[in-house]
Amino acid sequence: MYQTDREKNGFTYQMDNKKFGEFIAQLRKEKRLTQKELADRLFISDKAVSKWERGLSMPNVSMLIPMAEILGVTVTELLRGERLEAESALNRDEVEKLVTRSMDMSLREEKARRKLRKRWTGIYGATLCIVVIELFVFRVFGFTWNDMADSMVPYTGILLLFGGWFCIFARETLPAYYDENKINFVSDGAFRINMIGLHFNNSNWPHILNAGRVWSCAGAALLPVVGFVLWHLYGSELGVITRLIVPLAFILGIFIPMYVFGKKFE
Repeated sequence: MYQTDREKNGFTYQMDNKKFGEFIAQLRKEKRLTQKELADRLFISDKAVSKWERGLSMPNVSMLIPMAEILGVTVTELLRGERLEAESALNRDEVEKLVTRSMDMSLREEKARRKLRKRWTGIYGATLCIVVIELFVFRVFGFTWNDMADSMVPYTGILLLFGGWFCIFARETLPAYYDENKINFVSDGAFRINMIGLHFNNSNWPHILNAGRVWSCAGAALLPVVGFVLWHLYGSELGVITRLIVPLAFILGIFIPMYVFGKKFE
């Protein structure tokens, strides 16, 4: 019985999100505003407005008052997803329930971001262990520590450095001014990403971040293997390729998926 009640409550919650989104879309159209125009007035991206109207997310509580003013309704009407008669009044418990619902999805999104960060931290830790094991295996197969220090170790270390930032330290969301302006760089402490022709915002940043995570972790694990195979097959004949060109391709290649996904979701 308890499980059934929870399922019913979950279904009602989803319907409320849908009702809220449809109400926002209706009010926006009555005001003859596009999603972009409403987003500009709220200093957010039009992607966020699109998600609200489709019931995929709820706005931050701080957005409710300015949004209600722009759309010409009360905050209570906004949260209820319908216009209320002048004599209709809600008691304190009903208002509190509405506000709690509006906050709930924001909290769930934050929880999802933390879970994702924890998962990628684990993946990075596993990648680090794999690299260490690979180096000891290559030592057994005849690679000297000097050989590895001259070729794979420095470049693998760079990829691990990138991976550590992407997986553990990089912020999950960008400040609001990235959505308000066309900015082609992200600066966070000692790290700075600058990509000409690409504007960073909260629509494409999660995809850029994931591209960097996947490439840096996969590259760090694969580069030693590729270097070992080339050395085993060709020995010193491919010295420059093995020691320089291939490692640089692994490192510089990280910007390709980042740029592709950045432009796609810009």
